Amino acid sequence: MGCIGNILWFLFGGLWLGLGWSLAGILWCITIVGIPIGMQCFKFAKLAFFPFGKEIRFGGGAGKTLLNILWLLLSGIPLALEAALAGVILCVTIVGIPFGMQCFKLAKLALMPFGAEIVG
Repeated sequence: MGCIGNILWFLFGGLWLGLGWSLAGILWCITIVGIPIGMQCFKFAKLAFFPFGKEIRFGGGAGKTLLNILWLLLSGIPLALEAALAGVILCVTIVGIPFGMQCFKLAKLALMPFGAEIVG
């Protein structure tokens, strides 16, 4: 399912979610201070383009919590809403449920990306 799922995902929804993460990364990289956050966005854009076969482990720490709060206020909410809405739309049909679950995985990631590690 991994290869076929990733191809179908990219064609029917992953492209838009990945472009959303890429746009957030570009906007963050415009400022010098935001470059580390922008680089994190590009890492997660790659995941948004091809999520099948990859898992996310969430960790934390004081510094990561502060970055997650800043992220949530400035960029996280729109990306999370985009992914959650796409997930709800995809879960309407039985065929779309695996794709909707990937959207929900990305929505959770959009709420707290710092301290998250991609495995797979």
